[in-house]
Amino acid sequence: MARINDNYLKLAAGYLFPEIGRRVNEFVQANPEKKVIRMGIGDVTRPLVPSVIKAFHEGVDEMGKAETFKGYGPEQGYAFLREAIAENAYHQRGVNISPDDIFISDGSKCDTGNIQEIFGSDSKIAICDPVYPVYADTTVMAGKTGAIQANGYYDGIIYMPCTAENGFIPELPTEVPELIFLCYPNNPTGAVASKEELKKWVDYALANNSIILYDAAYEAFIRDESIPRSIYEIEGAQKVAIEFRSLSKTAGFTGVRLAYTVIPSELTATDSEGNAVQVKKLWNRRHTTKFNGVSYPVQKAAAAVYTEQGQREVQEVIDYYMENARIMKESLKKSGYQVFGGENAPYIWVKTKNNMKSWDFFDKLLREANVVGTPGSGFGPSGEGYFRFSAFAGRENVLDAMERIQKLA
Repeated sequence: MARINDNYLKLAAGYLFPEIGRRVNEFVQANPEKKVIRMGIGDVTRPLVPSVIKAFHEGVDEMGKAETFKGYGPEQGYAFLREAIAENAYHQRGVNISPDDIFISDGSKCDTGNIQEIFGSDSKIAICDPVYPVYADTTVMAGKTGAIQANGYYDGIIYMPCTAENGFIPELPTEVPELIFLCYPNNPTGAVASKEELKKWVDYALANNSIILYDAAYEAFIRDESIPRSIYEIEGAQKVAIEFRSLSKTAGFTGVRLAYTVIPSELTATDSEGNAVQVKKLWNRRHTTKFNGVSYPVQKAAAAVYTEQGQREVQEVIDYYMENARIMKESLKKSGYQVFGGENAPYIWVKTKNNMKSWDFFDKLLREANVVGTPGSGFGPSGEGYFRFSAFAGRENVLDAMERIQKLA
């Protein structure tokens, strides 16, 4: 009889966002007359900008003509897009990244989970708590953990608590991991890491031969120019870090799908005999074996994001969302909540009142205000008693939701 991968049975419960969807759907079916405002999952609401739409149409039109038709493309991505990313996302900020170091994909969610395949099955993983749940769940699926413990932690993962007391920036782990997941601007807390903080992590990784898996999906939302947008702005990082970026939130590509992973040529890890191996070569082998590339029209549309006009248009959308975040943060403070984030990230991290449990607050908010957010405990045990709001809703819904929440106060 066929055997399953028993590691999947270790997973504590269903993935966070489908569970939110299930509860919301039950409420909507039972209360069809209620207008539910969704500020939970980080999905965008503004349409693709004109430059992207124009390029998208051009790409589709090219596919309809024999002389410009494209079949299978390079799995790593078309050169025109990789070059545009290298120039606009890195070179213009003084970071020397080669287009050959950039791998185009259909989402950072996939890449941050799949990256573990190229490292040893016994690799020790360190993750922040709370954090995007994909990191922990995929570590469990890969067989790198034991069972979940009573405190909500999986045996075998090195957890790095992020709390209000430490500014949601974790301490360097005393137990040395091979792989360290960092996410800044942080999902869910909205915290950002200064150049000095990131240098501590890079120096730690250099000293301990660790590799940092740096999720920079929300870098475009950074307003403070002193905050690094890339870990490669830190000297030495190209020897110890892999960076993940996405156009999902930056350019509204949640329904279009395009992201990229950056692996510098300098980054190496060791095989079982202690020989240095270029990590990029392994990822290229994995990428070309298991992925056929992002479609040509989507890559054509993505390249338009990096044009001068595209950058202006995308920035207007980002400004719209960050104005939402400002409105939400001010309103929630007026309602008596302790509020974090929302200044360099599109997420508002809220401490519940009277030590209310995260899922209890979710149910109260849904039932009494018909507003949906995300329970902090879904991001890890240290998120218990917190709640995340997304700033990606339309302005009218943001204002309406804040008014409803004020009435609860």
